[in-house]
Amino acid sequence: MDNSIIDGIKSLPPLSKTIMDINSVYANEDAGVGDLAKVIEGDPMIVANLLKAANSPLYSFGKEITSVSQAVSLFGMKVTRSIALGNAVRKLLNVDLQPYNITSDKFAELSSLQAALISNWYKKVDKQKVEKLHLAAFLQETGKILISNKIIQENEITSFASEVEMSNNLAMVEKSYVGITSAEVTALIFKHWGFDDEFIEMIRYADAPSVAPSDVKEYSIALNIVKTIVPLNKPFSEMAINFGLKKAYDAGYNHELLEDTIDDMLDIIS
Repeated sequence: MDNSIIDGIKSLPPLSKTIMDINSVYANEDAGVGDLAKVIEGDPMIVANLLKAANSPLYSFGKEITSVSQAVSLFGMKVTRSIALGNAVRKLLNVDLQPYNITSDKFAELSSLQAALISNWYKKVDKQKVEKLHLAAFLQETGKILISNKIIQENEITSFASEVEMSNNLAMVEKSYVGITSAEVTALIFKHWGFDDEFIEMIRYADAPSVAPSDVKEYSIALNIVKTIVPLNKPFSEMAINFGLKKAYDAGYNHELLEDTIDDMLDIIS
């Protein structure tokens, strides 16, 4: 494991006051969508990103969303929190993903696609787990930002990017260069920021769900399937979809439900 990445995590600044306030409202059982909307309205960047997401065809709300209160009501508090967190984290970490051959905007788009895929899929599998998985899927690739920074510092952009372009297993490429996968880095980042253990552990094992503890194994498997289908280098490619469906079948899922979900999403984004 590369100690400089660990040191980088330890030196990360705290999350913004707005994000802390969002987490506080979310944790308050007496708070409602109006309280959350009020907090978000004080941060123009989060407002812009939330409305952009609300008007994305991925969520199919069927009408133009023009206010924060509308967006929060439609998304619900958990999904709203995950969108706000995701955008705040990317801003805080100063995204440069040149080694992965994508822009920061593309990274945000792919994170949204992973989150939308797992939400739309798990609505058919277990609705009680949807919102928890949405947050994890939206944030699970965060560790790639720090790995990317390390690759840039070591002047290994060209060789790393070449391997990323050809690989069907980005975790193996990451491990070979920095000794740690992005899932493990992401888990350490959110441990540093004081997130709950279940959230941290389901992401930690998302690159190796076969060894995940029993209480988070299903979550880690689902996250792994989604990142297999929507990898940063070959999102929704025929090979990626086939690999993901095979993993779903092997894990005991009704893979036809997942295949239907994929088809519906491809109709939307194509």
